[in-house]
Amino acid sequence: MQVHVVSNATEIKSDEFINKTAVVIDVLRATSTMVAALVSGCAGIIPMETVQDAKQAQGEGDLLGGERFCKKIAGFHFGNSPQEYTSSEIQGKRVIVTTTNGTRAIQKSLKASVILTGSMLNATACAKACLELKRDVVLVCAGTQDQFSLEDGLCAGFIIHELESLYDDHIQSDDMGTMLHWAYLQAQNDIEGALLACENGRTLSQLGFQEDVIYCAQANRYDAVPILHGQVLNLLDA
Repeated sequence: MQVHVVSNATEIKSDEFINKTAVVIDVLRATSTMVAALVSGCAGIIPMETVQDAKQAQGEGDLLGGERFCKKIAGFHFGNSPQEYTSSEIQGKRVIVTTTNGTRAIQKSLKASVILTGSMLNATACAKACLELKRDVVLVCAGTQDQFSLEDGLCAGFIIHELESLYDDHIQSDDMGTMLHWAYLQAQNDIEGALLACENGRTLSQLGFQEDVIYCAQANRYDAVPILHGQVLNLLDA
């Protein structure tokens, strides 16, 4: 199995995804929030690139969630905190989501045969799903405003580590993947500290979202993987 890593959404090239599994990673916080919401009973998440697209996609009973530059969008029901999406708020309801980086990365990955979303919260489950799908893999780090983000890279390294652990010597990563795997091995015993120290972790903490950073640092909290069917993310095999 070949594993290729894209460092940020701007680096995405459509032809890289043909006949492959894409795993979109936006640890702080979009893909962490997506898996948390779906596990909490959300009926589906529709990722949209722009605020206007999200509003136009809203149907009767649908909720709106998302952020721009870490802040909740005016008029939306939710921001981008995984802790907002509790069962009582979203049980059985669809949520239309747009974020600064994560949903954009999903939209730019649509040429892939399969799109999953990954985070620290479900890294091992993502690795298992990739192996079961039996395709080469592209790990898409959403990044931040067209720049690489450390937390996404560490998560990519985590997924590669799990792929290698599960599939022995049959995983071949590109140089970016190898580097990020090494970085993950250095950070694996203190993921929380790494996320609090990274640029986005510091920014979120300064804005009052430190608890979100700590939440998103939990390794393998969920044995669940969001998968895109058409325009809607649901849990794989759900």
